Amino acid sequence: MSTTAVPGARHAALGSAPTLPDTHPMAPAAPTAAPTDATAPARARARKGAIRPPFVPPAPPLRSIGELADWLRRDGAPAVTVLADPAVAGQSVTTLVCAQVRAAGLDPRLVTLDPAGGVRATTELAALLAPGELVIGIGGGTTLDFAKLAALTAARPELPKYLNSPQRSGFLVLPPALGTSVRVLAVPTTLGTGSELGTVACFAKDGAKLLATGACLRPVAALWTAEATATLPPELIADGVLEALFRTVSPYAGDHTDLPEQDAQVEELTARLLAAGYHVAAHRAHGTPVPAELRLRIAEMSGESQIGLLNIGRSPYAVKCWAIANELSTTLNLAKMRTVSALWPVLWRRTLAGDTRLGSPDRIRRLWSTLRNHAPWLDEDPADGLLALMRHWHIDRTVTATGTEIARATTRTMRAWGAGLPILDELSAADVRALLTEATDQAARGAAPGARGRQDHHGAQSPARP
Repeated sequence: MSTTAVPGARHAALGSAPTLPDTHPMAPAAPTAAPTDATAPARARARKGAIRPPFVPPAPPLRSIGELADWLRRDGAPAVTVLADPAVAGQSVTTLVCAQVRAAGLDPRLVTLDPAGGVRATTELAALLAPGELVIGIGGGTTLDFAKLAALTAARPELPKYLNSPQRSGFLVLPPALGTSVRVLAVPTTLGTGSELGTVACFAKDGAKLLATGACLRPVAALWTAEATATLPPELIADGVLEALFRTVSPYAGDHTDLPEQDAQVEELTARLLAAGYHVAAHRAHGTPVPAELRLRIAEMSGESQIGLLNIGRSPYAVKCWAIANELSTTLNLAKMRTVSALWPVLWRRTLAGDTRLGSPDRIRRLWSTLRNHAPWLDEDPADGLLALMRHWHIDRTVTATGTEIARATTRTMRAWGAGLPILDELSAADVRALLTEATDQAARGAAPGARGRQDHHGAQSPARP
């Protein structure tokens, strides 16, 4: 196996000491096919500036590492670079993948990721790739996004022009001319991101985390295998289920339009994710490993939440929480799901109190009523019930911030997503600051406003309804 030291990336031998896998941010709903029903004019304002290329479904993922050699022969790649997260470069998943590459008659080049490299690092890796070369990305969302951007840059050298173009928006829509897929086979080693089937990629620029979206960022193939998540800590598995749940319900709750077919699919997937989250919590409570079958099922549901079928006809700007959590995460240098879990109940509480700029109170209540058919021990109030669910799943949502940090996160949020930009176009800086203040204060205290200490179904302290 050949090895290459890449500027902006680190080479690692297969025996490198592993660290914890990365955590990938949750993205807004990717643009999907344009609606054609009679309600389309009513949605025009929410969708201003939206670009909706036709939906192209991803190829079915491979289900075993043993299938890889045959797939590579059919693919006909002239060369393969394996881009591995340092956390898994020395683990069996990488060793087995490289063995399959050799079985296909190719010599894999192993490269490990430097997450601080940004656009420049992806360009440097792209320069090493031969025409048509396949990149096998092994890792969490950060690694897979890096692989996507590097491989797309190799095929489309004009990509950095779009990524580096001066703009304040945190949401970059790539043109359809860049293609419908990227030469990446994605092997996710974390759960929840769905990046292996998605059309989005995050990248760092000038100290900020930006989101690029376009069909050109969907990998040509994905591989789901139990070996890839065998060493994933249980707390990250729980975070992964919550991330998939958040991605599934947020466009549903944030868009005021009823779409019966898509709504039913969201409600059905949400119920399955709810059950999976409680199964993970039960294994954690008993100190038993999360079974391979359950981890694979979570990966499948996470991918299902990412591919876009659930959101055809919805506004791509319906997910307010992700945008604010992204900037709070960057400001405080915290994992994205930590800030999402702090903000999510606050946004629901404000929405249910009548702030329809943040979403639909009626749709949140309808969704929660459906969920309580499967988990009747959850509070009837959706915001309180969501807090209880996070406690049951042992989600760490502790976020503290100083006034200066909240002010900085507010400024970042308004610059990247508000002040006329479509995701937060109706929110003022004062609105965002209030959301951040409440989220960080309540997450730090672990209670909702007016909590009276009522015991919930599992004996944990349950927040009272306001």
